[in-house]
Amino acid sequence: MNADDMILVSVDDHLVEPPDVFEGRLPARFVEAGPKVVRTDEGSDVWTFNGSVIPNIGLNAVAGRPREEYGVEPTAFEEMRPGCYDVHERVRDMNAGGVLGSMCFPSFPGFSGRLFTAAQDKDLALAVTRAYNDWHIEEWCGAHPGRFIPMGLPILWDAELCAAEVRRNAARGCHSLTFTENPATLGYPSFHDTYWDPVWKALSDTGTVLSIHLGSSGKLSVTAADAPIDVMITLQPMNICQAAADLLWSRVIKEFPDLRIALSEGGTGWIPYFLDRIDRTYEMHHLWTGQNFGGKMPSEIFRERFLTCFIADPVGVKLRHDIGIDNISWECDYPHSDSSWPSAAEELAAVTAGVPDDEINKITFENACRWYSFDPFAHLPREKSTVGALRAAAAGHDVSVRSFDQGRFEKQLGVHALDLAQNATA
Repeated sequence: MNADDMILVSVDDHLVEPPDVFEGRLPARFVEAGPKVVRTDEGSDVWTFNGSVIPNIGLNAVAGRPREEYGVEPTAFEEMRPGCYDVHERVRDMNAGGVLGSMCFPSFPGFSGRLFTAAQDKDLALAVTRAYNDWHIEEWCGAHPGRFIPMGLPILWDAELCAAEVRRNAARGCHSLTFTENPATLGYPSFHDTYWDPVWKALSDTGTVLSIHLGSSGKLSVTAADAPIDVMITLQPMNICQAAADLLWSRVIKEFPDLRIALSEGGTGWIPYFLDRIDRTYEMHHLWTGQNFGGKMPSEIFRERFLTCFIADPVGVKLRHDIGIDNISWECDYPHSDSSWPSAAEELAAVTAGVPDDEINKITFENACRWYSFDPFAHLPREKSTVGALRAAAAGHDVSVRSFDQGRFEKQLGVHALDLAQNATA
């Protein structure tokens, strides 16, 4: 299959929230305390809430910028491509890149909404979380039906309220809940605690996927404060590997058989070894640890219950049948620094050269649509949904790489891992 004939649905992209997210969405008593965008003296646009100042770091919004401008410095809206924060420009960028559908994780609230969760006033936290979900579903996704997979933020401090929010969002067509890799690191009960059972039941009842994004535990894999940042970037999938092990061996998998889990931005190349390891662990130890998967091996359970994704993992593509062809999806990661937009289709076509068309279709859109109950063809005919057709519709849209640097910071080489860990908004 050549690039133009592919249909691309990305299960992991990101949005930079525009300043008007909460306008008209908060009760009057919370308007003053609600999140706001502030311009700092140095010219950065930052969000403020609950005493915290949250910058958008450069690496989170580098689409269309030359790689030498990547960095961890705070940025401003005029230093980003408009598609980062303007949904209409986003769709133009998606068309130009040949991307039909996209699921967009949040930025400033954190992937698991932990910024809102930290507010002492839980009525305020609840109002802000619901307002964000309303904006995301109604305005961001609702602006272009059939182009976005809706995603809801969780309510971590109250599992019953979280379950109710899952059901409220599912009734509006939202079948993805972004969640933390490890609630225990955020001061909440672990995955193994019955505290979360109302959430697992709500997800199971509504066909909503638990989408766990790397870095959402609030802790990145950093070996030492002065380690090169390349160490941390290389080790990022290890966060997801830990979450996969934690959940797979948990009672949650056994007691909630309809729960489905997505490992977002975790890559796939590590999974065949992971599956070998969990099967051997089971064979060698289950008689004394008490693990029981009803006659199945852990690797079988993984293939049934976990969705994986990749940007361009040549090893993962080669070993796709060892992973499970029905639980692999593609991601674009726009506008983050790992994304190859607008030439992601060409990159993917090169990586999947020789792969049968039916398997490519599963990876590029069918698995994503099935897992997330997403039907883009109800809004755009399939023949107009291919990379080639979307790019033709976007003819003339500028996707050239250009500088957005306004010279506010002196660029430095050799950034340490802690510099990013301290500025990360995950």
